[in-house]
Amino acid sequence: MKSVRTPFLILLLLASISCQPKNKSDNQEVAQTNESENHSIAKLSSEELQKYKTAYFASGCFWCVEAIFESVKGVKEVYSGYSGGFEKNPTYEEVSYGRTHHAEAVEVYYDPETISFTQLVQVFFGSHDPTSLNRQGPDRGAQYRSIAFYKNDKEKKIIQDYIAKLEAENVYGDRSIVTEVTPFEKFYRAEEYHQDYERRNPNNSYIRNVSIPRLNRFKENFKSYLKEDVH
Repeated sequence: MKSVRTPFLILLLLASISCQPKNKSDNQEVAQTNESENHSIAKLSSEELQKYKTAYFASGCFWCVEAIFESVKGVKEVYSGYSGGFEKNPTYEEVSYGRTHHAEAVEVYYDPETISFTQLVQVFFGSHDPTSLNRQGPDRGAQYRSIAFYKNDKEKKIIQDYIAKLEAENVYGDRSIVTEVTPFEKFYRAEEYHQDYERRNPNNSYIRNVSIPRLNRFKENFKSYLKEDVH
């Protein structure tokens, strides 16, 4: 019986740990946790960011996705936020409860001389399950869906060609890729306490049990893509 009960207990634990707040008090606790464990993290200025290109992706809780892209060489800055919907100025509470059409997403500033958009697409697909519909890990709902945004026809083709390659190589077996390939329209940055959340809150239960293991799996599979100071 032990071999049956143990996986069940693990699933039960993960089900209780989610990027989504269960009520307003949980929302407040997220902010308070950030304040209590705050670490000073330097961010590039608006003028400095203008030197780089941007890319946008959604693949589950933005705390996880932000940390993954921040570990990649050539990526200069990453912001957590909301995209893919039409509602203006969405809030974390609205998006996380599924009250908008937006998904939790990230804005990636990158140096194209160091890393290409194609490689960022590879990072995107290699760091989550693109066959999981409206779910990533313990997080469920359309707000956690998989989306690869494009800003022009060239980027659209790169995404579509890579999906075709994954399918031709039968990477996911009989599971279909459900990633949305969507034209980019607007990105709304999330509230300040969400930015660099994993680095600021290493002791948060979600970060310890979901985000860090996901990041470590990515680092193990994409060693050549990592910044020199990432281990």
